[in-house]
Amino acid sequence: MDFAHLALTRDPHDRLGLHRTDDAWIDARWADPTGRVLVISGTRVRPRDGGIEWLPTAEAPDGVRVLLGDRDGTTWWAVIVDAGLAKAEPDQWFPLRGLLPYLSGDAIGAAPLVFHALGLAEWHWVTRHCARCGGTLTPRAAGHELVCEQCGKPQFPRTDPAVIMLIAAGDPGSDEERCLLGRGPQWPEGRFSTLAGFCEPGETLEDAVRREVLEETGVVVSEVSYFGNQPWPLPSSLMLGFLGRAVTEEIRLEDDDVVEARWFTRADMREQAEAGTLVLPGGVSISRSLVEHWYGGPLPGSW
Repeated sequence: MDFAHLALTRDPHDRLGLHRTDDAWIDARWADPTGRVLVISGTRVRPRDGGIEWLPTAEAPDGVRVLLGDRDGTTWWAVIVDAGLAKAEPDQWFPLRGLLPYLSGDAIGAAPLVFHALGLAEWHWVTRHCARCGGTLTPRAAGHELVCEQCGKPQFPRTDPAVIMLIAAGDPGSDEERCLLGRGPQWPEGRFSTLAGFCEPGETLEDAVRREVLEETGVVVSEVSYFGNQPWPLPSSLMLGFLGRAVTEEIRLEDDDVVEARWFTRADMREQAEAGTLVLPGGVSISRSLVEHWYGGPLPGSW
């Protein structure tokens, strides 16, 4: 089965990490007229003509220059400028979630570059001062490192591991097998997704799956197996997908993150998805892939 979430990372670029501190090499590549750059205002991008706009480097404004890497013989960059541009035209500049419609079809190959660029922009946005002494930070290593001007402590981008899981109960593959989905407090009636949560310090990913399901729904999970992953820089996560088996089925909602949780058979899921009373996550999300993997095929409707 071809999982839709993999399309967002199917064409990765060479990140050229060994060249990030070579200033002469950086300058030569920047001067190459074939290079292309994505302009980011704070943490937002302005689409143009129905797609992501990549400018020649000669047309890029001044800002923090970020080397993304090489793909198909082209060097790709981002330039992070002041957030004022996006604030002045809020209806023209979008965060990553608002850009997902522009990263579909023929444009989906740009997704790894955009994820890379906006992940770094989010990090620059929230990392304003040295964590050790509060000093001023200066970018280096082509935007992939921040160094304190006062104490010299370097800082690097962080990625937060988040688990996302499809929990099933009953005889595997049978008509009576059920999967557990939940609804967040900000979602309208009928919108459901797989459960998810962040891994805590000193915790294995499998134990994070068990803890989050128990905290959010009261369901006890035993067996946990790895499914796949998806970069999700909203603002700095890596979504790690798992399949789990429940040993209890009673639902007890004691966590504000979930306001409704239900068990669905495959027949329930198909009938309600076709009727529009069950709305599942979009096709580019690993949540959708987890659901359709369990269901055994594509389903209608999405967020």
